[in-house]
Amino acid sequence: MSGTRSAAASRELTLLQAITEAMAIALERDPKVLVLGEDVGRNGGVFRATDGLQARFGEERVVDTPLAESGIVGAAIGLATYGFRPIAEIQFMGFLYPALDQLISHASRLRARSRGRYAAPVVVRMPYGGGVRAPELHSESAEAHVAHTPGLKLVVPSTPADAKGLLLAAVEEPDPVIVMEPMRLYRSVRGHVPEGHYTTPIGQARVVREGDDAVVFCWGAMVPPALQAARLAQERDGRSVAVVDLRSLAPLDRAAIGEWARRTGRVVVAHEAPLTAGLGAEVVAVVNEEAFWYLEAPPARVTGPDAPFPYFSLEDWYLPDAERIYRAIADVVRAV
Repeated sequence: MSGTRSAAASRELTLLQAITEAMAIALERDPKVLVLGEDVGRNGGVFRATDGLQARFGEERVVDTPLAESGIVGAAIGLATYGFRPIAEIQFMGFLYPALDQLISHASRLRARSRGRYAAPVVVRMPYGGGVRAPELHSESAEAHVAHTPGLKLVVPSTPADAKGLLLAAVEEPDPVIVMEPMRLYRSVRGHVPEGHYTTPIGQARVVREGDDAVVFCWGAMVPPALQAARLAQERDGRSVAVVDLRSLAPLDRAAIGEWARRTGRVVVAHEAPLTAGLGAEVVAVVNEEAFWYLEAPPARVTGPDAPFPYFSLEDWYLPDAERIYRAIADVVRAV
């Protein structure tokens, strides 16, 4: 489950700094790589993910666009069909919906529609999720919309090293990849990031913590509270709980899900999107298909409620936290 890395040296970076470094490397390595989006040039992006890139690579490769998400993704698809490698930024995942038509109706099916003559090697990056007290439509976790569409790949980093490696892998993919970036972790998480170019394989989960009594499957901003919940289970109940960061939601790492479900027999899935038809349901389906006869208890899901993401005063109530995940772990461990 480790990535393909050629560089030995590393530096400590935030998750956001790792993303910026990945784009700089991609722009430097390939003249066909472009960055486009609202305010990505002179202002360096809403979270400063593209800070300094226009000054370094010029206005023709780091392009400020109008406020039009459908136009940004549509332009990126057109550029990709003519041989470019565009990296499009959507300022928040809640603004993605106008561009879903471009992704679902065109990017995802261009290879099949043209019988292999054309492809859409587009990368679409966007911050997602709650935890920063943002207004309406700034805290969405819409991964289910994307993961349900054949032809789109979807990755979610939770560490700076994966943020850089997954983004560079996405740029090199022959088909469209959506990169969801947990904005709550942009500056709150630091970690060692290998120098230079490397890629983290898409489709492979990462074992964050080993354990034998239960496993928590999670991704993105849910990884830190899942890890904290596993520690609580160890301290309070003496339970050994594994945490597996799926980090690739399309495709899912079915082998890792099956392996850890069989090894522990007790499964919790944590995500901050609503419960109904969320990715947790798909993960549980994979658990049932790969490990049903090994299960000691029904799998549990810890998610956001089936409600629009609330205003900031209710944000802590909405988001799953370590205590809720711990209670789910305790329930599946106690179950006969």
